Amino acid sequence: MDHSSNKDRYSLGLDFGTLSVRALLVNLANGQECAVSVRNYPHAVMDDQLPNGKKLPQDFALQHPEDYIDSLAFVIKDVIRKAGIKAQRIKGVGIDFTACTLLPVTKTGIPLCVDEQYKDNPHAYVKLWKHHAAQPQADQINAMARSRQEPFLKRYGGIISSEWLLPKALELIEKDPEIYQAADYLVEAGDWIVFILTGEWKRNSCAAGYKAGYVANTGYYNSEFLHELNPELDRLPSKLGPVYPTGSFAGKVTKAASDQFGLEEGTPVAVASIDAHVAMPACGITKPGTMLMIMGTSTCHLILGEKEILVEGISGIVKDGILEGYIGYEAGQACVGDHFQWVAERITPPEYHQEAKEKGISIQELLTDKMQQKPLTENQLIALDWFNGVRSVLVDSSLTGLIAGFTLATKAEDIYQSLIEATAFGTRKIIETFESSGVAVQKLVATGGIADKNPVLMQIYADITGKEIFVGKSAQAVALGSAMFGALAAGKANGGFDSIEATACRLGGIRETAYQPDPKTKEIYDTLYQKYCLLHDFFGIEHKNEFKR
Repeated sequence: MDHSSNKDRYSLGLDFGTLSVRALLVNLANGQECAVSVRNYPHAVMDDQLPNGKKLPQDFALQHPEDYIDSLAFVIKDVIRKAGIKAQRIKGVGIDFTACTLLPVTKTGIPLCVDEQYKDNPHAYVKLWKHHAAQPQADQINAMARSRQEPFLKRYGGIISSEWLLPKALELIEKDPEIYQAADYLVEAGDWIVFILTGEWKRNSCAAGYKAGYVANTGYYNSEFLHELNPELDRLPSKLGPVYPTGSFAGKVTKAASDQFGLEEGTPVAVASIDAHVAMPACGITKPGTMLMIMGTSTCHLILGEKEILVEGISGIVKDGILEGYIGYEAGQACVGDHFQWVAERITPPEYHQEAKEKGISIQELLTDKMQQKPLTENQLIALDWFNGVRSVLVDSSLTGLIAGFTLATKAEDIYQSLIEATAFGTRKIIETFESSGVAVQKLVATGGIADKNPVLMQIYADITGKEIFVGKSAQAVALGSAMFGALAAGKANGGFDSIEATACRLGGIRETAYQPDPKTKEIYDTLYQKYCLLHDFFGIEHKNEFKR
């Protein structure tokens, strides 16, 4: 039974994370988030063995594409049931996915791993974004690119990661050329889901730009460079396909997809995007000047620009990478929430765990409470936030973290606080790098679990950066962003919207109150930041080789 009114129309956001898929149904008339459904992938991340028990090599991180399909069918039908509507009320569908999450498929979209011939072959499966077995290939690519002075390096902070498409493709060629030859396409998982729904191959500009070296108007890497790496890479562009702006119209739900997933045949579907990047319009950001921080185990920093400026140490500079018509800049910190979890699990003494249990709060909540029992600026520790290497601005995964200033009086909450401050100092370093390069950062907006759950941390960030910080209105900004792109693909004539600005105005936004920097606290943090910069340059630039792993 349809419980919606005749005026109600909806958009569906499908957010594929590392371990699960989330479906969010949004009412386009009033912006209400009506229903959510989440389904874990049955095989999760395969980093030890294949489903048949075959052991995997070190640093493999695989997934099974059938998990995506089975989970997708569940969440779509479940979210429609929870909302109490009919499928024809859904006017558009948007999709985001982790990246680079790559799978080899045939032209008809069949993953090679479901072929009886290849089901026991690890290279036939999805290589998840955190598949790091291609590090030797990444090292080879970076060395050759530097020797040839390939211009693409400047767009990606001077180095590409093992997580990217090109190292994974080269790994296939070197480790299993049969799979490379058999694959008609090496496709991002998000683009594959779009194909499953629409029958259309549409590679999204977000993943293509940030993870595959694609540049608008010129295409992928220099063909001579690819050939010198390996002649088999001559065929790589033909295995990738044409690129389309993320969030634009990809196609319509086919009859087969309608029968399988419960969507109305003919429903418009948007070109896919990387998961973090779709959060930007969900937080109401559609113009340059506002930086978005997606804060979780790591932090992704995104900002729009009207012209391309090469910013040193930034993770990616991509036209149409976030929103069509703009340059999308991406920076990041490899370790943020992971720092805090490390303190909670490895540093906090047993009596703290007992106290937290008695109070019915988490260890991190207890550490935050203890931080507040003294002036925050009394902490004598200073840290480098490099426990998982450095993304921006040093771009060096081999650098390690540091905490200075220990005494016998140091407590777990002091360490916890120093790492919060260090991650905020790291964000300030990123902001200053953008600003010194000519990319204005006028306002900060934060989203993600940390922004929602830790106001003390957010205030420290405001005091250290000296900027007011707003928080995104939705706690599900990523799924909401995909739903917004679905509404944009539908278009106004079909009950959606004709511009991302109109979509963001109706569905996205930020909370009314912001974290304001305290001038006195900022003055103290300015002094500490100078010490952070001394350590940053000494250990990360001047003497980096002596202090790597």
